[in-house]
Amino acid sequence: MTSGLQRVTLIFGLALIGIFVFVAIFAPLIAPYGFAQNSADGVGFASQQPPSAEHWFGTSVRSEDVFSRVLFGARTALYVIALSLVLSLVVGVPLGLVSGYVGRWLDKALVLFMDAMYAFPTLLLAIVVSIVVAGGASSSFGGVLSAAVAITAIFVPQYFRVVRNATIAVKQEPYVDAARVTGASTARILYKHVFANVTQSLPVIVTLNGAEAILTLAGLGFLGFGIEPTQAAEWGYDLNKAISDVSNGIWWTGVFPGTAIVLVVLGMTLVGESLNEVLNPLLRTRRTARPTTVGSDVIVDAAGEPEMAAATEAPATPKTGAAKENGDE
Repeated sequence: MTSGLQRVTLIFGLALIGIFVFVAIFAPLIAPYGFAQNSADGVGFASQQPPSAEHWFGTSVRSEDVFSRVLFGARTALYVIALSLVLSLVVGVPLGLVSGYVGRWLDKALVLFMDAMYAFPTLLLAIVVSIVVAGGASSSFGGVLSAAVAITAIFVPQYFRVVRNATIAVKQEPYVDAARVTGASTARILYKHVFANVTQSLPVIVTLNGAEAILTLAGLGFLGFGIEPTQAAEWGYDLNKAISDVSNGIWWTGVFPGTAIVLVVLGMTLVGESLNEVLNPLLRTRRTARPTTVGSDVIVDAAGEPEMAAATEAPATPKTGAAKENGDE
């Protein structure tokens, strides 16, 4: 269903996401050191050392291997993305279905509450929710959970509004009225007849929200509301600690975590935009058949399928003389 530049961007984005997921899953096997390790064989790592054969991405101000922290940071990001998106779908989609189908006072109350949440600045809302959820916890699970819940608070209003608006349009369709007349319960109508017809755009939103989750997590870590460095590696925190290194010419502590953020966000954005073009009939680009060359045996249609045999014989010449008489006979 894709062709040309659209296919290239989709494949490139999927490749970046695939590398990100692979690194996140196998980080303990790929990383030469632990994310908080600053010594090996009883010998401490030197602080802020440039990239070398021993430390491919150099070392940080805490004498940690930057390469290992970048790899483990992918694992932390994957945990937060997966947990936040699952929570957002579990909360936002059912609320949007019920609000759009039931209507009345319930719809008004939910819309008012979601609009109030949507009006908050996203990063400020994430900071407030993170502080409330974390409660001073610095464990790895507590930090990941607080970051995921904070990002969920941002995404739930988006899923709610998309699903609610689609449900309002779908519930007037004849097949929904027919199910209602036959005595089907509200839960069955929502699950069997409405849900499948209002979630076509969710894959695009999920992909784009994954990129936004990476940026929000990095923002929380950069501002000091993320995960403790001794509990898990986090790219935003590493960027915060690299600020003072820039003025001293120490570029590796900030370039590599920042590059990781850019590549993951770019991959998810490319996939989201490509999926939007594929799933949206108005933006879809179909592959066109090549023009048939002179002398070919088959003519193809727009879908590339054989349509009719091409004329290969010259048209018959008018009959003259004896041939014409024989033909008349």
